[in-house]
Amino acid sequence: MIHGNTVLAVVMARGGSKGIPRKNLRLVGGKPMLAWTIAAAQGSRFIDRTILSSEDSEIVSVARQIGCEVPFMRPAELALDETSAMDVVHHALGALEKTYDFLVLLQPTSPLRSSIDIDSCLMMCHEKTAPAAVSVVKVDKNPYWMYSIETDLRLRPLITTEERPTRRQSLPSYYALNGAVFVARTEWLIKTGDFVGPETVAYIMPADRSVDIDTERDLWLANAFIAGNEGFTSTGAKLP
Repeated sequence: MIHGNTVLAVVMARGGSKGIPRKNLRLVGGKPMLAWTIAAAQGSRFIDRTILSSEDSEIVSVARQIGCEVPFMRPAELALDETSAMDVVHHALGALEKTYDFLVLLQPTSPLRSSIDIDSCLMMCHEKTAPAAVSVVKVDKNPYWMYSIETDLRLRPLITTEERPTRRQSLPSYYALNGAVFVARTEWLIKTGDFVGPETVAYIMPADRSVDIDTERDLWLANAFIAGNEGFTSTGAKLP
């Protein structure tokens, strides 16, 4: 609970994955990837209840073994490639009898996110009186230096300007969603259908905790980070 407001965390983990088969159960730092996100939620000061949304019996079994509540099985038709996060959210909220003031959506593919990140995102949402807050990371490739390639193989700048910055130090900063933490006031989220809107505020995370695992390379990076940071835990006991 945060300042009298109840908080529900939904960990969404489906069984299907094309990039990395059985991705949510792959080992990261010697533990199933899913375990890091559940531990981070369990270590939060503000989350009142953490539940798993999955259609996969093995994922459900692993989650229960590490103490995560699984109050329902997600229907298979809500675990397809085209299923949106909001489809999962609507199903989860509809399946629960109790309502919550805040909803936190967590994806297992961000195993380096900590309990501190979750709580900081919630605090920012509350303190800024914002309807939602999401975690972001500063992009390492600035869009001012990005191009599309036309059919004639000629470069076309993504951002068109008369005076293009030529020095890295002169470039404006840009940020991207890192997929680690999504926070919203539940009533607002149901009404708008998206965590990101004009009033959403950003919680900035460092790049080394923003690894979003979609490829084997991402998985290698996450394992390398944990191996190089002895004592690192998802509750934030040791942060770089």
